[in-house]
Amino acid sequence: MSIETVSQARCFNGTQFVYRHASQETGTPMRVAVYVPPQAKSAKVPVVWFLSGLTCTEENFTVKAGAQRVASELGLMLVAPDTSPRGEGVPDDPEGAYDFGLGAGFYVDAVQEPWAKHYRMRSYIERELPDLIAQNLPADMSRQGITGHSMGGHGALTIGLRNPERFKAVSAFAPIASPMNCPWGEKALGNYIGPDRLAWRDYDACALIKGGARLPDLLVDQGSADSFLESQLKPGLLEEACARAGQPLTLRMQDGYDHSYFFIATFIEDHLRWHARRLGVV
Repeated sequence: MSIETVSQARCFNGTQFVYRHASQETGTPMRVAVYVPPQAKSAKVPVVWFLSGLTCTEENFTVKAGAQRVASELGLMLVAPDTSPRGEGVPDDPEGAYDFGLGAGFYVDAVQEPWAKHYRMRSYIERELPDLIAQNLPADMSRQGITGHSMGGHGALTIGLRNPERFKAVSAFAPIASPMNCPWGEKALGNYIGPDRLAWRDYDACALIKGGARLPDLLVDQGSADSFLESQLKPGLLEEACARAGQPLTLRMQDGYDHSYFFIATFIEDHLRWHARRLGVV
């Protein structure tokens, strides 16, 4: 499993890479951004995954979040994959909508046609890409955390809840808390997975928690001025599910913050330090 370097740049004494590789899961070339901190010159370093949201690529977090400075200080490798397969023959939303198809993989393994062949982002993130990172980079895969934003926050929560043995820290920025109960999620899961709502439960953090999935703790930041707060994100559903199940959750409503990367840039340092403590860095 080889990777091709698309670009690299020195950054806070480490290196920001963008790689490309052929994915067996998606059947397409995939790009992933990886920040390798300076500590990786002498030892393997812990990994924090960042899953991005609707319309994003691997570039958004890498360029806009300003995470490299803190990752360099703490010795964390940052892995930011793309949000969907892309390329010739990969189907998109028939109406060209932003919330489905290209840039909107929702971190699921699609089973409905025409999506099933390429839209396998769950297996790509859970299995294929970690193996690629482990084989090619100085990553300590025994110490991993995961976070993400919006659709990627949904991905971080559900992947973390399904793989508690792998992730020692799980957090999210403005996640889609319950895709089964919002328009974005109902559209995505209905098309990718099909009409059987029971099959959607693997891709809904609230349903996973109700079904017994557990993590030591969760950190979620949500802006109070987020235009998607009431209609799509619904953090109250996550709060309710955690309270009923006894799942520890720190939900911080951040006054006046919206859904943009200004919000993420403001609180990314808090999240990385929170992850670092749980990964045994500090």
